[in-house]
Amino acid sequence: MSLPSVVRDPALPTEVTIYEVGPRDGLQNESVVVPLDAKVEFITRLVAAGLPYVEATSFVHPKWVPQLADAAELVARLPMDRATPLPVLVPNERGLDRALESGVRHIAVFASATETFAQKNLNSTLDTQLDMFEPVMRRALAAGLDVRAYVSMCFGDPWEGEVPIDQVVSVGQSLLELGASQLSIGDTIGVATAGHVRELVGRFVAAGTGVDRLAMHFHDTYGQALANAHAALQVGITTFDASAGGLGGCPYAESATGNLATEDLVWMLGGLGIRHGVDLAALVETSRWMAGVLGKEPASAVVRALS
Repeated sequence: MSLPSVVRDPALPTEVTIYEVGPRDGLQNESVVVPLDAKVEFITRLVAAGLPYVEATSFVHPKWVPQLADAAELVARLPMDRATPLPVLVPNERGLDRALESGVRHIAVFASATETFAQKNLNSTLDTQLDMFEPVMRRALAAGLDVRAYVSMCFGDPWEGEVPIDQVVSVGQSLLELGASQLSIGDTIGVATAGHVRELVGRFVAAGTGVDRLAMHFHDTYGQALANAHAALQVGITTFDASAGGLGGCPYAESATGNLATEDLVWMLGGLGIRHGVDLAALVETSRWMAGVLGKEPASAVVRALS
């Protein structure tokens, strides 16, 4: 397998953590319901490829995301007590109950930076969504679970358009104050550009949030995901969400196309001499295999180029 030439930029971080979201955020938006055995193999292969976090599934009601209706059965077949965390998304207290019953040790909650998306996705409002998350996070923390928080629509909203940066910072800091260990900032519809990324991160820092508490979650709708990831590296971000093969989107926002492909991120990081711990060859082979399961070509440019 060919690899990029390495030219190290000393101004960039030396190491990055990749938070793999393919099995959850990737598969939830596919029209094909992937068999349970294939999901288990997908996660197992991603862990074997060296990904340090692999988000396994979501305990959302099957009515809303039927692709993940087998969440409890999947978790029962995964080594939740092993070294690699396998977080699950938890939408509410009932979802937390199911997670606790399943022995999950890492969860994530999913908030909105805009009023309209909070109403459509959470049946809540921009302010009252926090009232819904507070008992979930309090109970999870009391049970010794790690809680990550996502904020969606941070760079643009298909119904509201431009999203005020101060509004994003306010929601994000509220989630951190509730006890989230990390905040993932989502470009749900892929409209972010590099300058916007740097400005948003800078505003979080100015408000007292360290870059070590932040992760970036980019979508490639307008082909900007890698450029945005590089901009985030320039301002000190060291955790990036990505999806093997570029799978995914958001079932509640039609303009949200695939996530930043893990392989494309790994290729860029490799060329920059930034450590990431991922076996690119194993990852590419895994994405090729999953593309066959789904009956579609992988969205990742690197997977296509190396095929």
